[in-house]
Amino acid sequence: MPERNIEFGKYGARGIKGHEAVARQLDALAGYITTPVTTRRGLMARLHYLTRTDHARAAARRAGLTVTDRALRAWLDDARSPSTKNLQRIEQAYRMVRRANVARYLLARLYRDGRGTRVEIHPLNQYQVDRPRQRTVEFRTLTVRHWDRIVTAWATGDKHEVDQAWIDQVIDLGSQWGQYEYVTNVGFAA
Repeated sequence: MPERNIEFGKYGARGIKGHEAVARQLDALAGYITTPVTTRRGLMARLHYLTRTDHARAAARRAGLTVTDRALRAWLDDARSPSTKNLQRIEQAYRMVRRANVARYLLARLYRDGRGTRVEIHPLNQYQVDRPRQRTVEFRTLTVRHWDRIVTAWATGDKHEVDQAWIDQVIDLGSQWGQYEYVTNVGFAA
């Protein structure tokens, strides 16, 4: 695909991939539990979220939380504590289940009855780049009307598909869309 950066940061430019910034923003809109999983309160909140219904339990198992019901009961009753590896699995399963649960809501919120959502793209940071090598990259806005591929890929955790879906939207910026592959931030208020 043309316009892809091969050696980003070679001359000191800083930024993150645009699709990573979009995923960060969607994560912020998802409203995760802020208490860390390593604390008792954070662990209990996640376990209750993942085990409150049979549907939630099945989703947690699909997301990678493959422990016995006996172990789950012991954790919930505070008879045992999960290992560090299981804490990571609990956190990962919680995020995947939460994403799947809020994806439909976010899609409707971002789609806004066909009006879409205005997205602000903040260009990459070039302060460390020597003057002759700096590009003229400016703050841009874009109205994204088709969020289904982006949100679906984000909900399933498919980073490659999020990247492809985001590039399909950024192409609407015109012939210089490749300058916005790396950005400082992508923001949208949905």
